[in-house]
Amino acid sequence: MENKTFKPYVPPETTMAEFTVKSVLVGSLFGILFGASTVYLALKAGLTVTASIPIAVIAITLGRKFLKTTILENNIIQTTGSAGESIAAGVVFTLPGFLFLSPDASGESIGEHYFNYLTILILAAFGGMLGTLMMVPLRRSLIVKEHGVLPYPEGTACASVLQAGEKGGVFAQTAFIGMGVAMVYALLQKVFHVIAEVPSFVTTQANRYWPSAATRGEITPEYLGVGYIIGPRISGILVAGSVLAWWALTPLLTTLVSPDTIALQLVKLGYLADINTSGGRGAWDAGAHTFSSYADAIYWAYIRQIGAGAVAAGGFITLLKTIPTIVSSFRESIASMRSDAGTQTNVVRTERDLTFKVVIIGSIALVLLTAMLPDNIIPGDNILQKLIIGILIVVFGFFFVTVSSRIVGLVGTSNNPISGMTIATLMGTCLIFTSVGWSGKFYEPLALVVGGMICIAASNAGGTSQDLKTGYIVGATPRYQQLALFIGAIVSSVAIGVVVQILDTPTPDMVAQGLQHAIGSDKYPAPQSTLMATLAKGILSYNLDWQFVMVGVFIAITMELCGVKALAFAIGLYLPLSTTLPIFAGGALKGYIDWNAERKGEKKEEDELSRGSLFATGLIAGGALTGVLVAILAVSLPTIMDSMNVEHHLVAGIGSDAYQLLGVAFFVAMMFMLYRLAKQK
Repeated sequence: MENKTFKPYVPPETTMAEFTVKSVLVGSLFGILFGASTVYLALKAGLTVTASIPIAVIAITLGRKFLKTTILENNIIQTTGSAGESIAAGVVFTLPGFLFLSPDASGESIGEHYFNYLTILILAAFGGMLGTLMMVPLRRSLIVKEHGVLPYPEGTACASVLQAGEKGGVFAQTAFIGMGVAMVYALLQKVFHVIAEVPSFVTTQANRYWPSAATRGEITPEYLGVGYIIGPRISGILVAGSVLAWWALTPLLTTLVSPDTIALQLVKLGYLADINTSGGRGAWDAGAHTFSSYADAIYWAYIRQIGAGAVAAGGFITLLKTIPTIVSSFRESIASMRSDAGTQTNVVRTERDLTFKVVIIGSIALVLLTAMLPDNIIPGDNILQKLIIGILIVVFGFFFVTVSSRIVGLVGTSNNPISGMTIATLMGTCLIFTSVGWSGKFYEPLALVVGGMICIAASNAGGTSQDLKTGYIVGATPRYQQLALFIGAIVSSVAIGVVVQILDTPTPDMVAQGLQHAIGSDKYPAPQSTLMATLAKGILSYNLDWQFVMVGVFIAITMELCGVKALAFAIGLYLPLSTTLPIFAGGALKGYIDWNAERKGEKKEEDELSRGSLFATGLIAGGALTGVLVAILAVSLPTIMDSMNVEHHLVAGIGSDAYQLLGVAFFVAMMFMLYRLAKQK
């Protein structure tokens, strides 16, 4: 029910400037920066962290100091900027899957030529605009009428930050310190290599008690920040999945499975040319019939497929658990839209949305553009096929945008089951395809286009809902916010495609190993998009090792029966321990700080606005942005970058073990800095 007692904030007349050139330009810049950092983080760890509150904090500080922005202009900055983060997550969770579809006659993925800048740009922009379009008729029913029912936690927190603008200086300073620390640390690690990137300890294959057990940690600032923000519970579940994979299943499989069998499995999956050729994952020695790294060989041969099954099951279980919410929200939203029809005339400024005509015309335009684009951009044999794709996108889009908006209203953007919605979309699309005789690998890219655009739309709808809630509380004009979201979607999509292409460029070492893409390698595992490709292949081409996938499915079911969030555990099972271990370090630190504060009876600050969380967000942004910058430099100036690498000199001087311990010491020092800042009030 609508909260009749709530009155939106009314800014003073002197601060009514809102949809201005400077607010849109600054917001677009934030969208590019945070979109780039989200791409980097999602490719590496399959995770995203909402940046709407830090954007609001930084917007207040920079805007008031240098641009004299009003509260409504700051709201437009935050609204425009948040679109980049939401769209980037949807893109990275699906579109790199083009690289992992079934091979064609030449041995390359049948979708590889669709993984180009123009296709990524168009799908990202279309998906982002679809998510915003579908939220136009839902705003009044979900944001306004259910103000007292759906809290939209991030949106409400952003409104509090914008209203309490005088806090911006102190708060933003903490975030900027985190960014500065992360950038210096990342430069030392990724450019000068003073800090080891992945310290490791691996037992030998001959070890009688624990063979080929790998303990590694990619000790980066962004992983520490992510762990701190998601907290001890989720980070603990994540690392538990990796512990099962790397400390239990890997030693077991290396004991039971012969090296030749592992090598044949790698050949089948395309990770090794043939059993008589050395190289590939795990560094196969064809002469000695051994691996240099059995742990890596087992991971690529078996663990990733087990993990894919677990992630698929975890996402589907998450979706099933929200079915009551899905049904009720869809029914209520449709009813509200009918009752609100024709109420757009003579409305006050704070209730002016874009008209329903814009939604209808925009949806039809998206369908027609999808059908008319050439085959080298959108897959499809003819216009009829593409029309069907466009219609499926709009139908699934409206349904899952509604679901996404209501779910984030209850539990927040970070808990939005985007993977589950995308899995359901892919499965539904593939079943529709097979029912009309569209089976085989040719149709895999078509299914991925539908899944990708729905993933982007649902992800953007979640962020859009939080932005509209912020605007409702601070007295913004919805029409201006919706226009800002369209602009943010387009501008961010332009930048996201560039970042994805740069990060996908293989290093010389990768080229020497026969890798043509950095995405899908150890450097950027892209777990979510790999899963989407696996599902499309499995349903349409029947080319999947179901026995390994089913192991993962039942591991996820077991975890759910034990009361553990299956999706978080499954992602940990799929990811390398080197990713989840430093994330757990951040989560454990957050857990200790909270426990210590509770033990002393201290008042707990709001998590999003605490010094620790803002510093951690700065670590994420600074580390990820520096990672993107280093990737650009590595592609454009490889010789200069190599000349600045001092790793060989350090290893020669102090030894390999001491070099790795030095890296761990730097990471611990960064943890201590986070601890000290988090304890300050």
